[in-house]
Amino acid sequence: MDGLMEFRTDDGAVVVVEGVEDESGARLVAREDGPARAARTFEGALDGVRAAAASALRVFRDGSLRPDSVELEFGVKLTAESGAVIAKGAAEGHLVVRLSWAPGQQSVPAPETAAP
Repeated sequence: MDGLMEFRTDDGAVVVVEGVEDESGARLVAREDGPARAARTFEGALDGVRAAAASALRVFRDGSLRPDSVELEFGVKLTAESGAVIAKGAAEGHLVVRLSWAPGQQSVPAPETAAP
């Protein structure tokens, strides 16, 4: 089992998560008196994932599909050095996208027809 990692939120609350190996293969080592402290705040660690989600939402909302709702699911791992990284799932990556349209709703405007 990997060690525990302590993140502070911007308002000072403590979030403790199970640490994972980072890209270098180094493992997190806990301090003698508790979890290892992360270099970033919890919010700071999630900034990259937030930016990835915003970018993905722009792609799906602003494209030609125009769904009524977009749902994104990321697997996220937290590391002391890198912060949050999108986790690799059972396949090559982990990003689930669900698009939905409400019945009877016309999301794309119909082309105007010329009067005869």
